[in-house]
Amino acid sequence: MANLNRNIAYTERDFNSFRNSLINYSQTYFPNTYNDFSSDSTGMLFIEMASYVGDVLSFYLDNQIQETFIQYARQEQNLFDLAYMLGSKPKVTTAATVDIAIYQLLPNKIGIEASKISKNLKIRNLVDVIQKKYAYKPPKKYDGSCLDGRDITYKIMPDANFKFFITANTEVRAKRRYKELKTINKGTKYKEVLKSIKIRDKSDRKRKISPLKKTKDSILIDTTNLTIKQCFTKMKKIIDSDIQKYQ
Repeated sequence: MANLNRNIAYTERDFNSFRNSLINYSQTYFPNTYNDFSSDSTGMLFIEMASYVGDVLSFYLDNQIQETFIQYARQEQNLFDLAYMLGSKPKVTTAATVDIAIYQLLPNKIGIEASKISKNLKIRNLVDVIQKKYAYKPPKKYDGSCLDGRDITYKIMPDANFKFFITANTEVRAKRRYKELKTINKGTKYKEVLKSIKIRDKSDRKRKISPLKKTKDSILIDTTNLTIKQCFTKMKKIIDSDIQKYQ
C-alpha cells in the first residue's frame, strides 16, 4: 500500500483560497495527469464547484460556532439558551403598546384653546422663560429678535427697540381668518369664526395673567385697510427712520 504523504492546508476558508489550494494540489501531486487550468476547462469546473461547496460549508460552520458564544450570538433563542446555561434567568417580557388617536385640530380651535391654556400661571411662567431666552439671546447667526405676543411689550421685552401694537377691525380680522380656514376646511362658517374671535378678544383683554393691552410707548398699526406688504412697508419705514437718527 502506497504511503500518501500529502501536504494539506487546513486553514483555507473561502472560495478563492480553496480554488488556489486545489490548483496547487493538482499541480504538485498530479503534474502529468492534468495540467489544463484555463477558466473554461472541465478540470476548473470541478475545482470551482468544490471551492463553492467548501466556502458555503465554512460560512455555516463559522456561524454555528459564533452562536455558541454569548458575546457573539445573534439569534434570540440561542442568547436565551446560553444565558440559562450560564445560570442567568432573563425575564421575558413583551413591549408595551398604546393606541394613539390622531386628528386634525383646526387653527381657530387651537387659538381658543391657547387662550385658555395661557391663563395657567405655571404654563405662563414656563413660556416667559423660553421667550426671554430667545429675545435676549438669539441664535448666533442672528443679530436680534422679533417676538409676537400679547404681553411682549410690557413683560417679556419692556426695553425692546421697537414696539408695535398691530390690530384691525374685528369683522375684517374675521374675514381674513375665514378665508384662511376655508382652504383647510370647506365647511368653515364666517359667523363661527367671527364669534370665536370676539370670545378670544374678550378673554385675552380681561384675563388676570398677561392680558392683551397696548403700552404707551407702542406704535399703533391699524391694518384694517392694509395688505400684508403695506403693513410691512409701514413698519419698515418707522424702523429705518429711527435707525437713521443714530447713523
